[in-house]
Amino acid sequence: MRMIRSIPPARRTTVLAGVAGLALVATACSTGGGEPTTQEAADGDAPTEVVVVTHGSWNVPDEVMAAFTEQTGFEARVEPAGDAGELTNKLVLTKNSPLGDVVFGIDNTFASRAVEEGVIAEHTPGELPEGADEYALEDTDAAARLTPIDHGDVCVNVDDVWFADNDLEPPTTLDDLLEPAYEGLFVTPGATTSSPGLAFVLATIAEHGEDGWEDYWTELMANGAKLTSGWTDAYTVDFTAGGGDGDRPIVLSYASSPPFTIPEDGDEPTTSALLDTCFRQVEYAGVLEGAENPEGAAAFVDFMVGEEFQEALPENMYVFPVSDEVELPEAWAEHAEVAEDPYVVDPAAIAENRDEWLRTWGDVTTR
Repeated sequence: MRMIRSIPPARRTTVLAGVAGLALVATACSTGGGEPTTQEAADGDAPTEVVVVTHGSWNVPDEVMAAFTEQTGFEARVEPAGDAGELTNKLVLTKNSPLGDVVFGIDNTFASRAVEEGVIAEHTPGELPEGADEYALEDTDAAARLTPIDHGDVCVNVDDVWFADNDLEPPTTLDDLLEPAYEGLFVTPGATTSSPGLAFVLATIAEHGEDGWEDYWTELMANGAKLTSGWTDAYTVDFTAGGGDGDRPIVLSYASSPPFTIPEDGDEPTTSALLDTCFRQVEYAGVLEGAENPEGAAAFVDFMVGEEFQEALPENMYVFPVSDEVELPEAWAEHAEVAEDPYVVDPAAIAENRDEWLRTWGDVTTR
């Protein structure tokens, strides 16, 4: 992975270190003691409902949620709270009166803020599935509070059909987006309103360093890049392959997006992800500090690294499970690639510089 710990003029490369994990067991360490049995959860004054605060993209099948109830005796109620950035902000603002018991969807661009603000209680599943430790946060305190659940690469995507019809070679790198041939063809969600948008800004910072990323964005905007409030608008409205009447054949999306553009009568995607443009995004879950039901929250975090939940992620949430033990759907296994050398910015560097970077980005994009 291409990882920036501090931000020098030139890109530095390192490997994101993980925290060693073990394999999932039924009884896990939790904030409030061991996981209760079904009868213990149902009896007495202990709450049986677990409130899951998450982002607006939550889409987990009912049968998976029913499996959680069957295994633990707790019932989960989902409360969407916006994009990853908005979700984190809401949790910080309400930390003295938590919105729920457990959070899912804080990603590596906001993880350090949530931990530093005291939003997340300590809890680590007793054991993690094989492969999950690769995505654990490097800071040991943060890793003891936030458990990796899924990952995805935020990448520039192109409409292969559009480029073929227009006899134009598609771009392959971030710098290619500055070329006159691609003027007015790129659309991306904004960094202040979208976590993929922020991930893209971080990719440009990792590529061009503190001394060059602002100039990159100046040139990108001068070349006609369009900003939207979120991924949905960028992909489904402006992107030529997004199902609407879009006129931009280059969009910021995910490496996992192409399999969903395979026509019903075909076997190949009509789009491609540019794997040299990707930022590695990891989503985490954690027990909320001051949760009314910490035992149920801990049980839900443990459930999320289990087989049922991990298997549901690709086709429902369009992300990769952290578990190497899960067999990917056929289309994913064939067409959803993972970047070999993604951009990664250390969460500590993001925490230290995020506000300044966003102010600078806002100034550049509104000139």
